[in-house]
Amino acid sequence: MKNRYPENWPDIALKVKQAARWRCQECGLKCIEPGQKTKGLSRSEIAKHCLAVHHQNYKPEDNRPENLIALCSACHCAKHQGRRGSITIGQLELIS
Repeated sequence: MKNRYPENWPDIALKVKQAARWRCQECGLKCIEPGQKTKGLSRSEIAKHCLAVHHQNYKPEDNRPENLIALCSACHCAKHQGRRGSITIGQLELIS
């Protein structure tokens, strides 16, 4: 799966997240920005507020801006549920 993403995927994903102002483009949840303090938050709260970048056509090779959307963990999982099966937290870390 990882080899389907370009080498500069972290840069592409960061730009999408910055353009979304670190908010889920589905539900509007404000997510954690790099360097933001998470002291006092549980692991589940941190995971809930993790922003991922989703390929709307489910093709990791297609990194056109119009195909990419920033989603919180819950919305990202919901997009994959039923279409491609459930994705694991490990996969979310790989593609976020």
